[in-house]
Amino acid sequence: MPIVVNLDVMLEKRNMKSNELAEIIGITTANLSILKTGKAKAIRFSTLEAICRALDCQPSDILEYTKD
Repeated sequence: MPIVVNLDVMLEKRNMKSNELAEIIGITTANLSILKTGKAKAIRFSTLEAICRALDCQPSDILEYTKD
């Protein structure tokens, strides 16, 4: 898939666990796991905004486009 999700990288940089982020942004850990593993087919802008706010980052820190 040409869109790579670097959420694990940002979580590590911020010394935050997935369950902490899920609680802060108000989604289940299962849904966050789907996003982290790149299995999500879409992400709401409101969720992306909440993640960026919680991790103090930009969307490009989380999502990356790569050529196949």
